[in-house]
Amino acid sequence: MFKKKGLWVIVPMFIFLLALTGNALAAWGPKELDTEKNAVTFAREVERGGYKIISTAELKDWIDQKKDALIVDTNPEASYKKQHVPTSVHLELQRPEMTQLDDKTKEALLKLLGPDKDRVIVFYCGFTECTRSHNGAMWATRLGYKNAYRHPGGIKAWNEADYPVESVK
Repeated sequence: MFKKKGLWVIVPMFIFLLALTGNALAAWGPKELDTEKNAVTFAREVERGGYKIISTAELKDWIDQKKDALIVDTNPEASYKKQHVPTSVHLELQRPEMTQLDDKTKEALLKLLGPDKDRVIVFYCGFTECTRSHNGAMWATRLGYKNAYRHPGGIKAWNEADYPVESVK
């Protein structure tokens, strides 16, 4: 009798533990390779670009503190007009990584960034895998700007954080 009672306690506990383990293993599922691939790609972009990174919460703090920083939205013009991070200015850049900078883009970038090579400049685009902000921060760094940042989450992360946006009417 004791053995039968013990089994009724052990079997449900075993099933419960198996279910928990299955969920834990599922959290380790095949998407981890995708996460790793994206993380390595991002880290290598930052390394190649030589710029700094800033999180969505940090950028929001800078804006709230009125930190003297130029924030550049590198998305297509229609996206910028629809919604952008407050105080940001627009300069559309291309995807994928720009291995060369044409004269027209270089001139527009230099005009926008200005002569102060110590100026804090933050570039963002749509989302982490978008390389427009990478191109902006990388080329600013290559042009001698010492405080170029990339906000990798872009407008998507900004929206997910439920931070305010501006639009062009």
